[in-house]
Amino acid sequence: MRTTVGWRADGPVTTLRRASFERRDLRPDDIAVRVDYCGVCHTDLQAVRAHRETGVSVVPGHEFTGVVTGTGSAVTRFAAGDPVAVGNIVDACGACAMCRAGQENFCHEFPTLTYGGADRHDGSTTLGAYSREYVVRDRFAYRLPAGLDPAAAAPLLCAGITVWEPLSTLGVGPGSRVAVAGLGGLGHLAVKLAVALGADTTVISRSAGKAGDARRLGAHDVVVSTDPDRMAAARDRFDVVIDTIPAPHDLGPYLRLVAMDGTLGLVGHLGQVTLQAMDLLVGRKKLSSAGSGGRPATAALLDFCAEHGVAADIELLPSARVNEALDRLERNDVRYRFVLDLSDLS
Repeated sequence: MRTTVGWRADGPVTTLRRASFERRDLRPDDIAVRVDYCGVCHTDLQAVRAHRETGVSVVPGHEFTGVVTGTGSAVTRFAAGDPVAVGNIVDACGACAMCRAGQENFCHEFPTLTYGGADRHDGSTTLGAYSREYVVRDRFAYRLPAGLDPAAAAPLLCAGITVWEPLSTLGVGPGSRVAVAGLGGLGHLAVKLAVALGADTTVISRSAGKAGDARRLGAHDVVVSTDPDRMAAARDRFDVVIDTIPAPHDLGPYLRLVAMDGTLGLVGHLGQVTLQAMDLLVGRKKLSSAGSGGRPATAALLDFCAEHGVAADIELLPSARVNEALDRLERNDVRYRFVLDLSDLS
């Protein structure tokens, strides 16, 4: 076994403490990665807060970049010194229909998550990338293209791929009319990607105060959702609405913004929803969802972002300030993604 150090929640507390723990020895198709930068996701916050009830120790972190430090005997895609990126899926069955279609995120046997998942070989619980080293199957690591800042690229592996999936599969491109509801960690990347794809892009926000940021990110228009006149004027306007709002909310106002035969894609709140069928019926509108992405889409996203200069807007913190980052994230006090610098664990 290999020993590393990271930030772990144990016992009846909802804070992370520095701790040593073990990684597996390299299997033939594994690589070892020195973790340099790891994004802080809402899922991490929920996992840390929830572990108190479950009693399960947790090391969060599932969107990271780093450098290969070792390779298993069968690895040919990577060598020591290669810059890589890893997301929230680190293994899948590889045999089901979804895996064969390149959608390992929908694996019928459930994909192995970067933390809190079950290792497919020994059943052990996976521990995340708020640590100095991670060991991962080489098929689930991606070359980090030259030109992408490794810190700002880390959130692409979760927030980025989550919004890239619907944008790309729904055919967004020049001439598309896209709205992004919510301007947070997911939403700001949805705006950047939609603009880079050539779409006419609008931000839907509860706050008029986000207008300046929205336009800085490249949005062509802003609609304040609390303004009935603006919402009415935007009815049936958009081919695609990407809903990144993380809390339960009424879908009706957003479906009414969708044009005939258009789609409302839910990527924020993934719990139970209720809606009026008439909001779908009038205009033959569609409701869809997406979560993370498979290996081909993730690689394509990284190449696209390198080509078009797209990365997250981040606040970089030394990893020793991880609990501050989680507390501020809980208050929505970040524009738009915290990223931890793990070099202070060396």
